[in-house]
Amino acid sequence: MLPVEQARPYQEQLGCPQAAAVLDSPRETAAHRQQTYAEFLADLLGVEVAARRERSRRTRTRLAPRPFLRTLEQFDFSFQPSIDERQIRELATLTFVAEAAHGLFLGPPGVGKTHLAVALGLRAIEHGYGVSVVRAQDLLEDLRRAQAEHRLDRRLRIYLAPKLLIIDACGLWSYDRTAATALFALIAARYERGRSILTSNKGFAEWGEVLGDAVIATAVLDRLIHPSDVVNIRGESYRLREKKRAGWAPPRPIPPGGDGAGPSTAV
Repeated sequence: MLPVEQARPYQEQLGCPQAAAVLDSPRETAAHRQQTYAEFLADLLGVEVAARRERSRRTRTRLAPRPFLRTLEQFDFSFQPSIDERQIRELATLTFVAEAAHGLFLGPPGVGKTHLAVALGLRAIEHGYGVSVVRAQDLLEDLRRAQAEHRLDRRLRIYLAPKLLIIDACGLWSYDRTAATALFALIAARYERGRSILTSNKGFAEWGEVLGDAVIATAVLDRLIHPSDVVNIRGESYRLREKKRAGWAPPRPIPPGGDGAGPSTAV
């Protein structure tokens, strides 16, 4: 039996399909005949490791809950001049994950907060980090239900597992004290264990109103802001821009005392 044929069952038992494919290819095998055994083994293992990393990346990308797939390359920085592109590129190096910092994207609806957050999440997946994306409303409803059923600790472990947790659309709805307490429990638990990215259309001064408790809001922000990278976006909505390009125009305001039934006359 040839050495290659002897190696094949070992590769199958070890689960190395890519290495087996290299040995099965006469052209690939011939290309390595001038190498030492150590060099050939290193190349063979390198091919297998690269293939496994790619399969793992695809799996994590498929399994990570997310609103949509967006990349930094698709983001139109020219449309949002208030964004410091260098800051976003620095975040894309994922140094904030290694340095135990958080990311906060603030701004009105439609300016690209979720796009940037998801793009950073995909970048983290490519670098081998576990990532999960969840809407704030869904997260807090889930935690509130778990707290009412006396299983909050067990449910929190689901959201503690990923290295990077992205909480999208904080502040679109107001929350009661139970939900606010559950959010604090999560943020406090992740403070030493994982990083978070939050997107919100509310400024920090409004979080007390959103969470229904100024004390809890202060405690949550204290753990999020220090340390953190804050990206405050001020600009026009991408969605409105696309609607305008499609010919949509915002409704004309009705003048005081008018019923809107007929055209108004400018004086």
